[in-house]
Amino acid sequence: MSEHPEHSTGGTYSVKGKEFTRDSRYITTRITTDVRDGFPVEPGRYRLVAARACPWANRAIIVRRLLGLEDAISLGLPGPTHDARSWTFDLDPGGRDPVLGIERLQEAYFARDPEYPRGITVPAIVDTATGAVVTNDFAQITLDLSTQWRAFHREGAPDLLPAAHRDEIDEVNRRVFTEVNNGVYRCGFAGSQEAYDEAYDRLWTALDWLEERLADRRYLVGDTITEADVRLFTTLVRFDPVYHGHFKCNRNKLSEQPNLWAYARDLFQTPGFGDTVDFVQIKQHYYVVHTDINPSRIVPKGPDLSGWVTPHGREALGGRPFGDGTPPGPVREGERVDPAHGPR
Repeated sequence: MSEHPEHSTGGTYSVKGKEFTRDSRYITTRITTDVRDGFPVEPGRYRLVAARACPWANRAIIVRRLLGLEDAISLGLPGPTHDARSWTFDLDPGGRDPVLGIERLQEAYFARDPEYPRGITVPAIVDTATGAVVTNDFAQITLDLSTQWRAFHREGAPDLLPAAHRDEIDEVNRRVFTEVNNGVYRCGFAGSQEAYDEAYDRLWTALDWLEERLADRRYLVGDTITEADVRLFTTLVRFDPVYHGHFKCNRNKLSEQPNLWAYARDLFQTPGFGDTVDFVQIKQHYYVVHTDINPSRIVPKGPDLSGWVTPHGREALGGRPFGDGTPPGPVREGERVDPAHGPR
């Protein structure tokens, strides 16, 4: 069994008997209105630490922006790479997070538990009063941003978890997580040909299902953007730059899947999605950190990203992206992606 300190994928992971296995044990403390775990919903108290490179963290960045929680929860942005110990704040002046005053996210985990034994993952929500991580449970974080922080949503914030569709959203999310979000990693870190072949077939079975599902509907569930779209988008946007080659998920490029490609472009061009994506950081993370897959650490120059801003035609399917709500406003100063890191 080999162990890898893969801090972006939800803890350490291992290859046991040839098959990739994710460590899904998280700090499951929640921030709630009823203070059940001792952490109240309190604007200005918490900091979301979320690297743009990481798909799981990218979800939280998107949801925070869609809901307009920028004033309620601040955002810390580690750089795209990390060592065996931790994500680092190397993009900030002096290499320290300007709010938490730390060089490594590991320091916030150790403030919670000096013997913390697992991967130092993003996203993480840190209590600025104590400097300690409250939670790194990435799946629950975005659900709680939608439900527990409602009092601080912007006017016109979309309902990403509409009650009428909640069961279907949960069902779709389960399949997308196991077969697609995690499926690309199962391909990339397979420990044998047999394990890879099985993972590859499972991934493409799911992607074919999604290609068919999106043929006559604009969004995954209902006629508005939901949590399900956020969760699929962060994998799709990384597919051609990383997963197709680096993780050997190479039956087709995303750009060769007509419905998925048009759907991904539709979301990318929707405020709150593409304006959170940093393709340069994404490629730097995977190709530099995964030395067992890419020992040279050479980061590819491609692919051509200009297609992301081409017309997608998905409006013909109807749907209302934000339902009865409105798009988010301009990205906040200090949170904008470098224009040179996107499609040109």
